[in-house]
Amino acid sequence: MKLATKDLLRLATIGSVDDGKSTLIGRLLVDTRQLFDDQLDAVAAASEKRGIGDLDLSFVTDGLRAEREQGITIDVAYRYATTPTRKFIIADCPGHVQYTRNMATGASTADLVLVALDVASGLKEQTRRHLCIAALLGVRSVIVAVNKMDTVAWSELAFQRVIDQIETLSRELGFTSMLAIPVSALLGDNVVVNSTNTPWYVGPSLLEALEASEAGSWVTAQGARLPIQWVLRQSGGGRTYAGMVSGEAFHVGDRVTLLPANIETTVKAINFGGEPRLEATVGLAADLDLADETDAGRGDLIATAPLPTVTKEFEATICWFGEKPLSVNGQRLRLKHTTRSTPVRIDAIKGLIDIGSLAINDASSLATNEIGLATLTTADALVVDDYREDRVTGSFVLIDEVSNATVAAGMVGHASFL
Repeated sequence: MKLATKDLLRLATIGSVDDGKSTLIGRLLVDTRQLFDDQLDAVAAASEKRGIGDLDLSFVTDGLRAEREQGITIDVAYRYATTPTRKFIIADCPGHVQYTRNMATGASTADLVLVALDVASGLKEQTRRHLCIAALLGVRSVIVAVNKMDTVAWSELAFQRVIDQIETLSRELGFTSMLAIPVSALLGDNVVVNSTNTPWYVGPSLLEALEASEAGSWVTAQGARLPIQWVLRQSGGGRTYAGMVSGEAFHVGDRVTLLPANIETTVKAINFGGEPRLEATVGLAADLDLADETDAGRGDLIATAPLPTVTKEFEATICWFGEKPLSVNGQRLRLKHTTRSTPVRIDAIKGLIDIGSLAINDASSLATNEIGLATLTTADALVVDDYREDRVTGSFVLIDEVSNATVAAGMVGHASFL
């Protein structure tokens, strides 16, 4: 029987290197019996190769050979889990500062972030950077696994010192939900079941907290949006427009506007996989049949009210990943927004976000992994929402036209904590 309570939770695990992030996810997957025998055998073989007697649980998510040999996470490792009440997509994001761009990728569609913190080290600069980026990306829920509690003899005082740090930062960043759990990823305490080693802790285990967390928080309700990816010619004549729905759902009969042409029309029919539907929900790749003939193409957008903005110039928050600093009149860049790609010019660097104080400082450029505010002008008109209203139509990436490398992630408007 299909369970009505089974839904999908997307979470990104973040934190600084050596705080036990990958081990925590490995423990969660092993103790909930999510791995096949051959996967456990591969982890055991990798552990033995590195001279580790027992299973090194970090190898459960560290899938690349280079990661296993170095003992670090380089790429975002996605793992899938299921319990009787929920499905999970778990993104294990790298902790090293040089792989911050990978972390941003993993957090971009997350419902919440799971932070691994070494209780002895507390809140490190890279963890602060990860939380800042998560907040910029619209994540509003945080679960903090205060790890390695066995190394401080399960001290409640040591646990509380770390909580004081993370609570202050969470308030500054505008997170609406924060839960801290004392754990030992190595030993399994408070990961799946509650531990007798922490009688002073009366909250849920990590698994219980994840099962109770709200899913779908990255979906907003500020009007339906469908960036056109394909124009489909139908056998009986006419065209339909295919893409992925964000914001709210489309319904047959909805009054919609085609942008940037600003043409009003009505949704005559909705199709998914060749079958008609009355509704196209958020996240569904559907094609819409409009009542009026249009010359819409890839890069245009179908929307319901409140309508997004059509513009060539806007302010944005930018996470810069390029090796060379971002500056005004610098390298040739192309902006990729939903299904549209266009040349872009950086008109001004408006400020640099200080990760420590969250203040905006004057700046004329952005170095690798720095986050700042900028004004951009595109060659072609874009149809955008503020990122706080729609994480799909409010986001973009910058691409170096010479190397074709992705050098920045951008969010239209300012972060909520600025």
